[in-house]
Amino acid sequence: MTVLLATSGDLPQGEPGAAALDSVLHERGTDFAWVRWDDPAVDWAGADLVAVRSTWDYVTRHTEFLEWAGSLDQARLLNGADVFAWNYDKRYLADLGDLPAVPTLLADDRASLAAAVAELGTAVVKPRVGAGGAGLIVVTDPDDPRLGRPVRSHPDYPEVDGPWVVQPLVESIRTSGEVSVYVLGGRLTQRFDKQPGPGDVRVNEEFGGRVRAVDTGEVGDLAMRAYDAMAERFGRPMDYLRVDLLQWDGDWVVSELELIEPGLYLDVSPANAGPFADLLEARLRDVR
Repeated sequence: MTVLLATSGDLPQGEPGAAALDSVLHERGTDFAWVRWDDPAVDWAGADLVAVRSTWDYVTRHTEFLEWAGSLDQARLLNGADVFAWNYDKRYLADLGDLPAVPTLLADDRASLAAAVAELGTAVVKPRVGAGGAGLIVVTDPDDPRLGRPVRSHPDYPEVDGPWVVQPLVESIRTSGEVSVYVLGGRLTQRFDKQPGPGDVRVNEEFGGRVRAVDTGEVGDLAMRAYDAMAERFGRPMDYLRVDLLQWDGDWVVSELELIEPGLYLDVSPANAGPFADLLEARLRDVR
C-alpha cells in the first residue's frame, strides 16, 4: 500500500465520516488502507507514507504509542514523532511562547491542584494526557473532594488520573462556544463551531455538544500564526494542524493545538476530505 492511515481497534474503518475521504482517495487512484497502529502484522516500512488519524486509544497507552511512532521512518510519517512527543501532554499549553492562549497552570498532586484553584477561582481541571473531555471537572473550592482523584466522566471512558492542567473557566464557552480551525498542507481549510451540551462546558458530542461547519472568518489569521509558530519550533512546517480557540477578554486565544490525530469532522462536513487528500498527494511526491 502507498498510504497507511493509522487508526485504533475501536475504529477499524477509520474516523467518523471516513467514507468521504475514502471516496476522494479512490477517485484519485491513491492506494491506501486503514490499519491499526498497534497491529504487529502491518508492514510499516513498506508504506510510502503513514498518516496518524483516529488512534484515539493512545491516551491510555501513550508510552507504547510514542515508541511505535518513533520506530517509523520519520521522513514518511506526517508531522513526526517529535511533534507527537511534545503535543500528547497538555503541559505544552504552558509553553506556547507568543501565541495568545488560555492561562494554564500545571499540577502534579493534590496540594498543587488546590493552590491552582485558589489562585484562579472557578477553574477547569483536566488530565494532562487525555482527549474527548474525559476527566474534565469544573471546580470552585480548593477543598473539593474530587481534586487529585481519578475521574470517570463517561461510561465508555476509563478512569482518568493526573497529572493535570488547571485553567480559569472561560465563560464565553457557554455563549460563543469553541472554534476549531484546520490548516492542511499549509492551507487554511475548514472551521467548525462547537457548542457545549446543556449544563456542561464540554463541546464533545459524547457530552451533548453540537458541531457545525461555518466560514473561516476572523480566526484564520490566528490559526496561521499557530501554524507558523509550530514551524519555527520544530524547524519544518506541520503537515496538518487543528487550532482550537476560545474568546478570552474579548479576544480569540488558543485553547488547544491538535498535532497528532485531530478528527476532521468528516461526519459533519466532507469539506476537509479534498484538502487532506491534497496533502497526501503532495507528501507522496516528496518521498518518491
